[in-house]
Amino acid sequence: MPINLSKGQKVDLTKGNPGLKKIMVGLGWDVNAFDSGADFDLDAAAFMLGQNGKCPTEKEFIFYGNLEHSSGAVKHMGDNLTGEGEGDDEQIQIDLAMIPANVEKVAFTVTIYDSDVRRQNFGQVSNSFIRIVDETTGQELIRYDLGEDFSIETAVVVGELYRHNGEWKFNAIGSGFQGGLAALCGHYGIEVA
Repeated sequence: MPINLSKGQKVDLTKGNPGLKKIMVGLGWDVNAFDSGADFDLDAAAFMLGQNGKCPTEKEFIFYGNLEHSSGAVKHMGDNLTGEGEGDDEQIQIDLAMIPANVEKVAFTVTIYDSDVRRQNFGQVSNSFIRIVDETTGQELIRYDLGEDFSIETAVVVGELYRHNGEWKFNAIGSGFQGGLAALCGHYGIEVA
């Protein structure tokens, strides 16, 4: 049975699973019934953060335009343009053993592509979740359902992996931002063209 988290809850990941090295982070969502006239393209991303809470360089920002970190530690499995169907809409593979020493946290985010033009926000999205799966066994370890707390936000920090006393933990964050991906990049120290 996976551990179901609520907002703000933190849980040990590697302490109770000492052999855990490779995990898959799955993010999923559904779009509410009413039609905004355009497809919803939600994008998952991972920000690899140093001690200061910022990405050391833009190479630590893993998204549809930069699918893999040079260390091989974080790999985005590709962009899903519609979010159709059951289960994970986008997946990010993490090799905990390969995460560079200068990276303290990996933050997972979801943003709405072109939200301003398409007049879309997270108030129109439901059943959003993040789950963490042990890639070796296929077992779901953690699941966090975001609930329906959003209205006008166009970006959400879903959760983060972080180092604590040599172990990896997960924090269910679920906080929304306005300003989409650009706002998140600014928050994490990435300059946006």
